[in-house]
Amino acid sequence: MTMAKTTAKTLHYLTDGPERAKHRFLFAHGAGGPMDRPFMNAIARGLAAEGIRVVRFEFPYMAARREGGKRGSPDRPQVLLDTWRRVIDEHGGGARVAIGGASMGGRIASMIADDAGVRGLVCFGYPFHPPGRPAQLRTAHLETLRTRALIIQGTRDPFGGPDEVASYPLSRSIRVEWLEDGDHSFKPRKSSGFTEADHLARAVMLAAPFLTALG
Repeated sequence: MTMAKTTAKTLHYLTDGPERAKHRFLFAHGAGGPMDRPFMNAIARGLAAEGIRVVRFEFPYMAARREGGKRGSPDRPQVLLDTWRRVIDEHGGGARVAIGGASMGGRIASMIADDAGVRGLVCFGYPFHPPGRPAQLRTAHLETLRTRALIIQGTRDPFGGPDEVASYPLSRSIRVEWLEDGDHSFKPRKSSGFTEADHLARAVMLAAPFLTALG
């Protein structure tokens, strides 16, 4: 894993996997944790072990936390969208990359995937709605998504469980895979018989062939 800071003060990158890999995945963090939290590390390193070049970055508000130690709310939606577009441009344009992320990072990626012309989209724990507010859906753009997409979701995810998601009119380009008893970070209860490591490994084994099959 290598870390590089761009000349712009708000963009930081972490890279894993072969430098000249055929498949490149740009991977964004969620609202509350940085690009090097354990969940992100596990997914990125797992995909890298499958021969995929993984590039992580931080949105401006998270970069500011890292530099100044102050916690701040996520950036305005337009800043998040513009940051994603810039990252794609700096890595060769949409035709050269797949994109995705954890929770918020994946949601924002899904909002620009079609316009950016990316090769594919992977969301690890999509926030279909805020916890406890199932009527506040974040799915309108997913109904017409053209980009091939994979959403990996825990069955106990308070942001959207199996019965709820089955009722949404999602685009046929989207495939949803479920991790039994996993929460929003894929962590299961001990009584389930699964472990967090099991589910993280399963998420990698679902995402890796999806990404490599994009051509």
